[in-house]
Amino acid sequence: MTMVEELATFVVRASYDDLSEPAREQLKIRMLDALGCAIGALEGEPARLVREQVEEFGGNSRCTLIGGGRTAPDRAALYNGALVRYLDFNDSYLAPKETCHPSDNIGAVLAAAEYAGRSGREFLTALAVAYQVQCRLSDVAPVRAKGFDHTTQGSYAAAAGVARALGLDQVKTANAVAIAGTALNALRVTRTGALSHWKGLAYPNTAFGATHAAFLAKRGITGPAEVFEGNKGFMDAIAGRFEINWSTEDIERVTRTIVKKYNAEIHSQSTLEGILEIRQQHDFSADEVVQIDIETFDVAFHIIGGGEEGDKTVVRTKEEADHSLPYMVAVAVLDGRVTPEQYRPGRIARQDVQALLRKVRVRSSETHSRRFPQQMSCRVEVALRDGRHLATEKLDYEGFHTRPMRWATAVEKFNQLSTPYVTSGLQRQIVSAVADLDTVRVADLTALLGRVQSPAAPRAARQKAGRSTRRRHQP
Repeated sequence: MTMVEELATFVVRASYDDLSEPAREQLKIRMLDALGCAIGALEGEPARLVREQVEEFGGNSRCTLIGGGRTAPDRAALYNGALVRYLDFNDSYLAPKETCHPSDNIGAVLAAAEYAGRSGREFLTALAVAYQVQCRLSDVAPVRAKGFDHTTQGSYAAAAGVARALGLDQVKTANAVAIAGTALNALRVTRTGALSHWKGLAYPNTAFGATHAAFLAKRGITGPAEVFEGNKGFMDAIAGRFEINWSTEDIERVTRTIVKKYNAEIHSQSTLEGILEIRQQHDFSADEVVQIDIETFDVAFHIIGGGEEGDKTVVRTKEEADHSLPYMVAVAVLDGRVTPEQYRPGRIARQDVQALLRKVRVRSSETHSRRFPQQMSCRVEVALRDGRHLATEKLDYEGFHTRPMRWATAVEKFNQLSTPYVTSGLQRQIVSAVADLDTVRVADLTALLGRVQSPAAPRAARQKAGRSTRRRHQP
C-alpha cells in the first residue's frame, strides 16, 4: 500500500467518537475564532476583489458565502478561506521547522460539508482530519528551508478534509489527495521580501484547488498513487525521506494548535504580551524610548525580525506590517493594542510609528531557540532617556497550548471582530450554533453566516446587475 493509500484509509476511518472532549472543545473554539476573523475581514481589499471575481464568474448556488450570496463549492472555499486568512488573526501550529495555520482549511471543509448536507459532527470530524494531516506533515516533512511554502503540506490536508466531508471512499480519497499534492506546490517567496496580497491568498488558493481536486476524484478522476514516495514525488523532489504511520495516528492534534491574542504574526505573540505588560506597569511615553531590544528564538528572528526573510524596517502595507516585529512592537507601545485598526494605511504611514520601529532591535538567542516550539520564549527590554531599563521575560502567552484560550475569551474576540457587520442577536445565534455543532447541521450554521451584512456583497450585486443591463441593451 502506498503512503497516500494509507493516508486515505486514515481519513475514511476517522470518527467523531475518536475525538476527546478537549479536542471537540478546541475545534469549536478554532471555528468561532476563524469566523470572527472572517467577518472582521469583510472590508479588506483582497476579500473585496476575490468577491468581485466570484460574482463575475458565477457558479451553481450550492454553498453559502459569508456575508451573503451563494456559489459553487470551490469558489466558496476560496472566498470564505480568504476571509478567514486576511487579518492574519487565525490560529497556528508550531513544528520545529515549519509553521502553519490549520484553520485555513475551514473554508474548504465547510463548503464541502454544506454541499453534502452533513451534520455538525461530521463537519468537526472532517475538520479534525484536516488539522491532523497538516500538522503532522509539518512535523515530519518541513519544506520552508527548501524554499517551499507551508501551503504545500496544506494541499494534502485540505483535500483530505474535503474528501472526508464529502464522504468519499478510500480509493477516491487517495485520488483527491494525490491530485492536490501533485498540483499545488507553492514557493516560499510568498512570505519573503516585499509582501503582497498573496500572503493572505496563497492558502485560500490551495483550498480552492484541493476542493476542485476532491470533486474531480469524486467523479472518478485518478491521481498519481506514488505522490509521496515515487520517482520525482514529494519526498524525492521537495521534502526528503520521512516516515509517518497513518494507522496509528489519532485526530487530536488540534489540542496542540494555538490561538492568537493579538492581530499579529504568530511568533510575535509572547513578545507583544511582554511589551504591553511593560507599558501597563510603567509610566513612559514613546518619546522617552531610546531603544527596544528583543531577544527571541531563531524562527521568529528569520521570519519577522529581519533575518533570512528580509529587512523588517521597511513597512508600507498591511502585509508588511503584520510580518514586521519592529512595527508590531512600536505600534503596541504607541497605541496599547494590536488589532486590525493598527494595520490601516493611515496608521502604518504615520511618522510616530515609522520613527519608533527603527529603534527596535531584534536578535536571535540560542537559549530561546532551544526552547522552541515547546515554549515561545523571549526577552523584552526598553531603554529610556532617564536611564531606566524596563525588562521582562516570557515563556508563552495567553492562547498558547500551555495557556489555552477559554471559550469565553473566544466569544469576546468573535464579538469584537464581528460587531461592525453583525447584530448582537445574530452574534448570539452564531455563537450558539458553533457551541452546539454536535447537535445541529452545517446548513443551520451557514444560513446564519449568509445573514451577515457584507459591504462587498451589495456592491458586487450592483456591478453584476449593471453588466446584465448592458448585455440586454446590446444590439
